[in-house]
Amino acid sequence: MSASSLIVNSPRRRYAVLSALLLVSMLLIGGCVGPGYYLQAAGGHLKLMRAREDVADVLADPGADPETVRRLRAAQDMLDFAELNLDLPANDSYSSYVRTGKPAVVWNVIVAPEFSLQARKWCFPVAGCVPYRGYFAEPKARAFAQRMSAKGFDVSVQPVTAYSTLGWFSDPLLDTMLRGNDSRLAGTLFHELAHQRFYLKGDTGFSEAYASFVEQVGVKAWIAQHGATGAFERWQQGRQAARRFRQLQASTRRRLSRLYQSDFPDAEKRIAKQQIFDAMVSDYETIVREEWAGRDYFASWMAKNRNNAALSLFRDYQQGLCAFAGLFDESQGDFRTFHARVAEQAELPARDRTLWLSQTCNLNTQSIAPAGDL
Repeated sequence: MSASSLIVNSPRRRYAVLSALLLVSMLLIGGCVGPGYYLQAAGGHLKLMRAREDVADVLADPGADPETVRRLRAAQDMLDFAELNLDLPANDSYSSYVRTGKPAVVWNVIVAPEFSLQARKWCFPVAGCVPYRGYFAEPKARAFAQRMSAKGFDVSVQPVTAYSTLGWFSDPLLDTMLRGNDSRLAGTLFHELAHQRFYLKGDTGFSEAYASFVEQVGVKAWIAQHGATGAFERWQQGRQAARRFRQLQASTRRRLSRLYQSDFPDAEKRIAKQQIFDAMVSDYETIVREEWAGRDYFASWMAKNRNNAALSLFRDYQQGLCAFAGLFDESQGDFRTFHARVAEQAELPARDRTLWLSQTCNLNTQSIAPAGDL
């Protein structure tokens, strides 16, 4: 029987059948990773699917945890907001809930050469080539990271609380997504729905900058309508801290880039590289003490990510925000028009698209800036 002749009426059975078909296609088409990786990926996803509960059932359960119920209700309001105000997909995604009991759902392993800020990429049939490998089991991620480290690479293992199947399946809400405040939950949902709305295969920079822009504009608008007292101020403080932290990352990247492009012997580069990362730590401690009144916003990142791999994704997730902000302004703040314009920009040749993404601006005067910065 061919895949096209299958008729699957049950949503849960549809998940199983489509997952199996996707796994087979991956094994047949897969590029630069082996079948063992695909097996853990498909197995991890299927395990989540089997553990799903309908959100409606959780909400109707008199014994359900009150805070979980509150967060699930808030998530439903956020999904309605995303459909009506951000022109994001309205589908079965996030109509189910999974209690993973874990600190993260996926652990991404990022790998970069000792003297380069260019992350190594792996290619997949659906997502295209991306600068990381995701594992549903932390020990497997750590084992792979250790193997790459033994080969002389810089590695970073980063926990992920949510992921998108890009509309292939109805993604569930996860307990990992409910940690943190409501603004963070809204940002996660808007970001992942944006990936469902549009994803450019093989261009992480374009796709992530687009989703990050939608997330930031969406959260700002959602807080204005639904945020609790003080929510906007807290979100604004977090955004300002994030901008300051990105400035530190950018300056560190510039210093490292100059070093790696130099003609110094490797032994000297190694020493200078360590000095640059030490300076980043010292500068960060000064920022915490003098600018953030002792609040250590990025303690976890600083404790684990002092290498090229951790800094390699900086541009992919931040470069391009100015370009999308300008496009949003040109669309007069209309998301339907904006999404259509994004699709048009994606049709540009890769070189022209990269040039478009690299444009700079004063973000304080653009659509993504919090009102207090205007």
